[in-house]
Amino acid sequence: MRDRRILRFSFPLLVFVVSMGVLHLRAQTAGSPGAAADGAPSFVGSERCAACHRRESDAWRKSQHAHALQLATDKTVLGDFDDARFEKDGVVTVFRKRDARFVIETPGPDGKPGEFEVKFTLGLLPLQQYLVEMPGGRLQAFGIAWDTRLPSAGGQRWFDLYPGQKLAPGDPLHWTGIQQAANFMCIDCHVTNLRKGYDAAANAYHSTWSEAGVGCEACHGPASAHLANPQVRLPAAFPPRSRNVWGTDPAARPNVPTEGRIAEVETCARCHARRSQLTDAFHAGQPFADGFHATLLDRGVYRVDGQMQDEVFNYGSFLQSRMFSKGVSCGDCHDPHTQKLRAEGNALCGQCHEAARYDSRAHHFHDPASTAGQCVSCHMPVVTYMIVDPRHDHSFRVPRPDLADALGTPDVCAGCHADKPEGWAARELEKRLGHAPSGFQTFARAFFAADRGAPGASGLLAKIANDDAQPAIVRASAIARSNGLDPALAGIDLHRALADLDPLVRTAAAEAIAAGDADAWTAELVPLLRDPVRAVRIAAARALAGPTERRLSQGDRQSFRRALDEYIAVQNYNSDRAEAHMNLALLEIRRANTPLADDHLARAITVDPTFVPAYAQRAELYRARRDEAQAEHILRDALKHNPQSALAHFQLGLSLVRQRRGELALEELRRAADLEPATARYGYVYAVALEQTGRLAEARKTLEGVLARHPYDVESLSAAAIWSIRGGEMQAALGHLMTLRALRPDDRAVAAEIERLQRTLPR
Repeated sequence: MRDRRILRFSFPLLVFVVSMGVLHLRAQTAGSPGAAADGAPSFVGSERCAACHRRESDAWRKSQHAHALQLATDKTVLGDFDDARFEKDGVVTVFRKRDARFVIETPGPDGKPGEFEVKFTLGLLPLQQYLVEMPGGRLQAFGIAWDTRLPSAGGQRWFDLYPGQKLAPGDPLHWTGIQQAANFMCIDCHVTNLRKGYDAAANAYHSTWSEAGVGCEACHGPASAHLANPQVRLPAAFPPRSRNVWGTDPAARPNVPTEGRIAEVETCARCHARRSQLTDAFHAGQPFADGFHATLLDRGVYRVDGQMQDEVFNYGSFLQSRMFSKGVSCGDCHDPHTQKLRAEGNALCGQCHEAARYDSRAHHFHDPASTAGQCVSCHMPVVTYMIVDPRHDHSFRVPRPDLADALGTPDVCAGCHADKPEGWAARELEKRLGHAPSGFQTFARAFFAADRGAPGASGLLAKIANDDAQPAIVRASAIARSNGLDPALAGIDLHRALADLDPLVRTAAAEAIAAGDADAWTAELVPLLRDPVRAVRIAAARALAGPTERRLSQGDRQSFRRALDEYIAVQNYNSDRAEAHMNLALLEIRRANTPLADDHLARAITVDPTFVPAYAQRAELYRARRDEAQAEHILRDALKHNPQSALAHFQLGLSLVRQRRGELALEELRRAADLEPATARYGYVYAVALEQTGRLAEARKTLEGVLARHPYDVESLSAAAIWSIRGGEMQAALGHLMTLRALRPDDRAVAAEIERLQRTLPR
């Protein structure tokens, strides 16, 4: 799964115009066993594996992996193409057959109705999507899918994947838009050995793969050398499991090698992770972070306690679990060939957890025969994605209704006990347990405080980041959540983080340094330029780029250039995305090469005209050149393509302020604040603009609204304190200043003002 969000531009990893021509997507022909041209093993196809591995092959053929992507035929298409009609927002779509072809009649990229042929099916259960071939080698995922469930479950129908949104041509999520380009978004996890083949000069794809579907070599790596000589191990080979290796007796459990366990989990992570991709010159058996970067427990992606929020799949959840920390891997519960569970119901958990102790009313307080008595009901809550696809959270957490009450996180108990008053589940659980509930994941309050900017948040983050007992993804997330501040000032031990055994932590530490002054960290960053993992090397290069690179020794400069070349190669691999061009632009700005940065930003806008950060950064370049008219022109162009962008309205408002066009500026700043109230700065700046134009009552009301939503926003608190003093409201001013002092205990000016006010107020 691609990370579709706009990236942190301090790092190249992507989450997430076409020339006319024939479709260039094709399956490569599997060659004879042997080596590729460069001597490396080559892909031979799953059929070659079946001769020796018949049992595994037969099991795999019935799995969803084998049918993840198929040519559209009468046998593979499950949807109703018998002139079936689907209407949404006044747009009628018709699914029909034309001889042996499956076509969709619907508005195309220009908004005009047309017929578009389905080339491939994508997925099998509980839904099937359809890929439409378009000019320039693009395969677009159609936004209306077929529900393949039984009619009794509500299936056998067409349904829209974006029911709450009205998507027109030009919108990134419209079926013809950039977010539906399957070459980037989907196919890598539905075929074996994808080579995306994006040609930036032609703005076209020449994508190839060795096998449709997730074949043997998708998980075991290219098999040519093994086929030629079975004594040669596959790049990713895992011990067979006829039964679970753990058992219920901890004393009898084996010492599972860390390398083999992690290799298995990382093999699954290639597709079962929210991640961004560095290259497609990667195969199973290589370290995950050589080809990908897992999305951390970021705000808006995961809840503050680590529960799933956005579509994250399983890897990031599993990494934060006690199961992973104790050595459990995917294959302990899942048969990789059939994709079925190794046991049904609570018997699956009973492989390791003694049934007499855990599969009982004494443990879970429910009827063992009921749904509530199932382990997964409480420990693996379900979130439904893509309308019809329920997925279990793989962080294996203890129910924490107390955190739900305090932090607003989802409460699994409330799913069944919705009729109970607030706080009931927490009180009831504490009464039955005899103590307050607790779990393996202990970072929720720190992340919650950090997201609010609350007093003491930095210290809480440091405690998590510096605790080796915390999972690596949690420590990395704590470092990343330092919000661009110097983590060292927050007490985070970056020296240790840069030398951590886990590449997620090393990468997060290098990224954090890149947001500040890297000079002080040169000695620690330089060795990471030669790190065995690509993600770490390019993060270190990005941190050192700019003034620091010029102070490197000759030998270190060579290592830097190699790592920076890798960074640039990652961006070029992802050059079908505006984010990659934005990253290259910011690199050149860091290196004081603004003309080249301007070129990259222009390219970003060409690739995705709706990508507002590129317009905003380009406008900033022209502002720095004192060409405010051109900056305004760029921002107005952004609003033509993305009229609901708060960022574009905000930046345009600032440009108009600099041009002394006050009323027009106020309107743009108001629009930004209204469109995105979650961003405190937009509301704060609008309030200040109102105050400066003499609209004091409106200004105060606006600022009060900002502080109601963001009670710890430093700028808003400062303005509120100043305005209260001016208005003679000394007690209110003191309240704001006391909050500021809690946030900034070393700020002498705030302390002095508090002391002055306290002398003037009656005791």
